[in-house]
Amino acid sequence: MESVMINVDLIVQSLPALMRGAVVTLKIATLCTCIGIVLGTLLGVGSTSSNRLITSLINAYVLIIRGTPMLIQIFISFYVLPQIGIKLAPFWAATIALGLNSSAYLSQIIKAGITSVPRGQLDAAYVLGLSKWQTFRYITMPQALTLMLPALGNELVTLIKDSSLASTIGVVELSREGSFIQSRTLDALSIYLAVGMIYLALTITVSYFIHLYQKRMKTHAQYN
Repeated sequence: MESVMINVDLIVQSLPALMRGAVVTLKIATLCTCIGIVLGTLLGVGSTSSNRLITSLINAYVLIIRGTPMLIQIFISFYVLPQIGIKLAPFWAATIALGLNSSAYLSQIIKAGITSVPRGQLDAAYVLGLSKWQTFRYITMPQALTLMLPALGNELVTLIKDSSLASTIGVVELSREGSFIQSRTLDALSIYLAVGMIYLALTITVSYFIHLYQKRMKTHAQYN
């Protein structure tokens, strides 16, 4: 029976290529998060509207996105859109698909954050003469953001891991770099252990900084 050994030298030699892939992974996750937050905020705010048509359209969008596999959405953005004249590079096809997927989940997080603000505070703001926009900006969003931050952080961590799906359409991110090296060296244990540890380091680091930011926001709120 052959002994299973981890090739540390191979891992060290592979680190430059794996780190290049990790940079691409972070780019995808960051851009997806930006898309998700911007569109998710619009959808989340829109879903609290009294207009039934708007809320119905948003609910249908969220239902479709959340009810279909992310991989299928990536394939649609890369293989189907060119058939109607919209051709995207693999990186952007994956990024946009993942961002749209994220927006559906974030919209519900943002909606929950907005609706969690006590109605009495909103009424008080209107009595003081604040407009709806001023009330949203100065009263609703700051409180909602504090409540949403843990969920937003979890979404960013999820996107770091889900970015590996971009490899299915040829994006050379962390997991695909690992696959290339493994196919050359035939050492799956060492390479995928390194890939897994890099993913773990990325997610722990992001979670740590989000925790620090959340702690700072709570401290700031206590002194105001």
